[in-house]
Amino acid sequence: MGYSAEEIAALYGRTLPDTVGPMVKLLFVGINPGLHTVAVQAPFALRGNRFYPALYRAGITDRVIDASAGLSDDDRRHLYDRGVGITSLVAAATRRADELTTEQLREGAVLLEARVAELQPRVVAMLGVTAYRVAFDRRKTAVGPQHDTLGGARLWVVPNPSGLNAHETAASLGAAYREAAVAAGVEVYDVPAMLG
Repeated sequence: MGYSAEEIAALYGRTLPDTVGPMVKLLFVGINPGLHTVAVQAPFALRGNRFYPALYRAGITDRVIDASAGLSDDDRRHLYDRGVGITSLVAAATRRADELTTEQLREGAVLLEARVAELQPRVVAMLGVTAYRVAFDRRKTAVGPQHDTLGGARLWVVPNPSGLNAHETAASLGAAYREAAVAAGVEVYDVPAMLG
């Protein structure tokens, strides 16, 4: 990441503001921000994270956004215009999501429900089934649309785009994200021809 050990240590626990425009249709919820993400103050900023390639593959965006140095004003506006918002289940940054405690995840769930009720998206897409199961005490949850709602919004659990989730590809992530986007009323683009 290009940071000293001291700089890395100082990033632990820092937070990232939501990336949310005035008319959110689809709210993606990551587990928590990574250290590079809070350093540049942009969600999913670590190179190699498949979130933005999956949004493009899903037809949610018209390009692959590069947030590695922060979100450009144009990219942020594009997300807002598409009705896409991004927040986190837990606000505090860590190197890896598995550093979070069950208590932190459950506290995050309570705060998230209030945030969703405030924002009023049509669909909430939780990025990661394992964190969702722990945070909401739903041990048998599977990926896909849920019977439960969250803060009045329809709820989907979709695969996490982290490279640690190695069995998922940009194509499989894109397919899952596209289903949630369509359910939210996002007018998706055709899947890019070169990607099939």
